[in-house]
Amino acid sequence: MAKQLDPMTDDLPLMANTSHMLVKHYMLDLDVDFKSRVIEGIVVFFFETGSRCRKASSSDDEGCQPQFDETCKTGASEPCHVPVTNLSACSSKTEYNDFAVCGKGEKDTSDKNGNHSNGEQASGISSSKNCCDIENHGSTDFLLVLDCCDLSVLKVEEVDVAAVAGIEKFTRSAKLTDAAKELGNLRNQIVQELVTLPAHRWKEQLYYYTRCSQAPGCGELLFTTGTWSLEIKKSGIRAPRDFPHAIRIWYKTKPEGRSVTWTTDQSGRPCVYTMGSPINNRALFPCQEPPVALSTWQATVRTAAHFVVLMSGENSAEPVQLQEGVLSWYYYVTMPMPASTFTIAIGCWQEVKQHPFAADVQTNSDFSLPFSQADLRWHEERCGHVEYPCRFQNPAARLQAVIPYRVFAPWCLMESCKELVLQLIPQCLSAAYTTLGTHPFSRLDVLIVPSNFSSLGMASPHIIFLSQSVLPGGRHLCGARLCHEIAHAWFGLAIGARDWTEEWISEGFATYLEDIFWARAQQLSHDEVKGQQELKASLRWRRLRDEVQNSEEELQVLRPNKENTGEVSESGASVVKHGLKAEKIFMQVHYLKGYFLLRFLARTIGEASYLASLRKFVHKFHGQLVLSQ
Repeated sequence: MAKQLDPMTDDLPLMANTSHMLVKHYMLDLDVDFKSRVIEGIVVFFFETGSRCRKASSSDDEGCQPQFDETCKTGASEPCHVPVTNLSACSSKTEYNDFAVCGKGEKDTSDKNGNHSNGEQASGISSSKNCCDIENHGSTDFLLVLDCCDLSVLKVEEVDVAAVAGIEKFTRSAKLTDAAKELGNLRNQIVQELVTLPAHRWKEQLYYYTRCSQAPGCGELLFTTGTWSLEIKKSGIRAPRDFPHAIRIWYKTKPEGRSVTWTTDQSGRPCVYTMGSPINNRALFPCQEPPVALSTWQATVRTAAHFVVLMSGENSAEPVQLQEGVLSWYYYVTMPMPASTFTIAIGCWQEVKQHPFAADVQTNSDFSLPFSQADLRWHEERCGHVEYPCRFQNPAARLQAVIPYRVFAPWCLMESCKELVLQLIPQCLSAAYTTLGTHPFSRLDVLIVPSNFSSLGMASPHIIFLSQSVLPGGRHLCGARLCHEIAHAWFGLAIGARDWTEEWISEGFATYLEDIFWARAQQLSHDEVKGQQELKASLRWRRLRDEVQNSEEELQVLRPNKENTGEVSESGASVVKHGLKAEKIFMQVHYLKGYFLLRFLARTIGEASYLASLRKFVHKFHGQLVLSQ
């Protein structure tokens, strides 16, 4: 795909050169200031050399493909608390003094848009299209490109991971010969060993990620920011394999940044949250946006003591008081996922709890489809994804019909949530389990988000945002929407689209499964299920017909890239066709066309057979990215 990226079109550019360098882990350390509406802090990246360059250096002529050939060997992760201290004091003095640097307490060198650069202008930092050309023939310094927008980048530096006490265990296999390159190669070898630790050592891995992220800096890196990207280079480094594999970036968001929204909740209290922006999280932290950049993360967030920080982490964070009036919250994930799934919501949320004498909610066990012996044999097979602590291989997780859940809301909506949302969640979770089996994620938070939220719901790992609009609609609207968002745990999150233009893979499946889950949650009779589903199909058909008649034809296509779907440039960069089109946000054509396709397949082979095939599909492809084929 050789076309040039044009940021002025309706297409969303994914600029990161993931074929050259691939992020494996983010370590975020952030301070949230509601007065200035700014999030400021540090992100540390841990990279491995990208697939195209790994294969080039080993004389392998195969094309660049995501690596999903490792197997899953261990059970699900347990809670682990490795709090990150403030990293801003950990950097050593820089070795570079020949260019301006903008940081805390230093002169601001930003341009009129708030962008910063500490070296050459964008026009002075050039990049080759092919890292293999750079490595073998070129004389140009290698350029690391990250997705970045609406951020003020203050400083970029290499991290001296070799300075961490006890890190020697990761250097035993290092083969170091060139004295001039020895220390740089040693650092990269340590990172390579760290990012490839087996899944059963995940606690140790998180511990050393934390320690390495606190290591001193060992030299500032040249950088420049553009409309959609952050470009970084190290003088004299021409190949990705020699570029620093651990880097630290100081930055701050802008109040107008499009990845988060600063607003007030329904009780009039300030809050900020990621609202599912078309530009995803690149205005929250620099990152690699392409879906192929599956990564884990840890995050420490500090804010005033009256705020609650919710995130898409595996653990239910307990705040730690750092000083009078300041709390620190720590979250982590061990399942590699795209950076777009990172979610945060900070506000004066109240946890909604059961009345002390409320009876246990009965979940539906009679309606469950009994899993066959063949179903059980699937779980004895190895998973097809990169190695991580997978719940599909954990016997206890496979039997968990209802995962732990919590509900949060503004104070004024607590009572309605207690009577409605809190009662429906276990029924919906149980119905989803009876349909698809093992829950991909270990817990669930549900948050009633502020009234400016433009959708009915949004699913992220371990957390669902729910609109207040579903509450007045009563049990049916709220239950159906919960089922839709819960379905995304399997389709959209555990199984993602390799090409974001194929959003029907996520939304079509969630719309189809919403009806299955909700019927089972209600324990309806066969005739009641049929009647409800026919009514919904009729209403959806009318909506689809109206949308097709009143929208641009090119926005109605499920695979707008056609035979080029899933293709990227040699560097790994690509565009999401129509990703910034304003009217696309309000369209449901991908939901509805996908739904009718799946409904047709289910009616053709029989619903029971079709759902059995979906369970097989989930077991085969969870933790991976797929195309329509």
